[in-house]
Amino acid sequence: MPASKLPKVGTTIFTVMSQLAVEHGAVNLGQGFPDFPVPERLVDALGRAMRAGHNQYPMMTGIPALRQAIAAKTWRCHGWRPDPDSEVTVTSGATEAIFDAIHAVVRAGEEVIVLDPCYDCYEPAIELAGARAVHVALDPASFAPDWAAVRAAITPATRLLMINSPHNPSGAMLGDADLRELIAILDGTDILLLSDEVYEHIVFDGARHESVLRHPQLRERAFVVSSFGKTYHCTGWKLGYCIAPPALTAEFRKVHQYNTFCSFNPAQHAFAEMIEQEPEHYEGLGAFYQAKRDRFRERLLATRLKPLAVPGGYFQLVDYSAVSDLGDVDFCRWLTIDKGVTAIPLSPFYETPPAGQRLVRLCFAKNEATMDAAIERLQAL
Repeated sequence: MPASKLPKVGTTIFTVMSQLAVEHGAVNLGQGFPDFPVPERLVDALGRAMRAGHNQYPMMTGIPALRQAIAAKTWRCHGWRPDPDSEVTVTSGATEAIFDAIHAVVRAGEEVIVLDPCYDCYEPAIELAGARAVHVALDPASFAPDWAAVRAAITPATRLLMINSPHNPSGAMLGDADLRELIAILDGTDILLLSDEVYEHIVFDGARHESVLRHPQLRERAFVVSSFGKTYHCTGWKLGYCIAPPALTAEFRKVHQYNTFCSFNPAQHAFAEMIEQEPEHYEGLGAFYQAKRDRFRERLLATRLKPLAVPGGYFQLVDYSAVSDLGDVDFCRWLTIDKGVTAIPLSPFYETPPAGQRLVRLCFAKNEATMDAAIERLQAL
């Protein structure tokens, strides 16, 4: 048996904890998927698309109607319109888009800067490219970037910088000042940018999602990744997209065509219709989830868990130090097995977790009955 190409990789923590939840009948607030219905218009449109015969391979880049809808939506949201033919590619979820972008431009021996904690698919994709992930820690309390540390991490081998806003797992968001700092850092370099913006519409308290696409100095060097699954409550459909300038898109599509080639055809037709005919869905998504966040947070205050601020996304970090001194992985196992609620530990999102950190992630993209059942059990801690 040859040596593993990914010796540090096992089964993802999301799979492990979801399986443990099933085995012990726990309320699963771990894995980030909604347990409420997909929009009715989208379901109806999917059925019509299948009955209309859109069941074979679509265009490798995505059907024209969807790419055009994405371009129009980008203009509506960010004030800039990408070319649907040369700058928009539909993918089998955001994870595929992230993998394709990394492999399109990162070569063996190069370095990719990631900001810890970061989503667990980043580093394996970097390592499979023969490159090295350079981890720069976010502030352990606010999860804000230390731009001086990012600047210090840049070397002649740096090929790509990866950012994520709203941030998974913390919900922290980059502001306009952060993007301007990023412009200054990258100015005069050949470093490319990968911006993971899958929670772009789930922002709270009147804030605006500050997309890389708003800034020409950034978008001219960036892959910007989005997810239909997060926006439309259908994570199992595995459909997303990447916007990048023509030269980067051309390289991106070289990987995409030999990775998945194309993505779920009838869903592409359904999303094209949904985006065009019901923009109020994505425009109202922040308010929809803010009500869930506020209700969940209020009820958590009656437990011994301390909820942290959540500016965006659909995850709630809680400090469990008043409950246990266990490390986060052991605490999540105990919480699932003994108390019947499943959470996700933060340490798998880090190369080197902060010493003594006692934080876990709970998902509030759930219906009220699910969250109430979880709260009832958490009140017994």
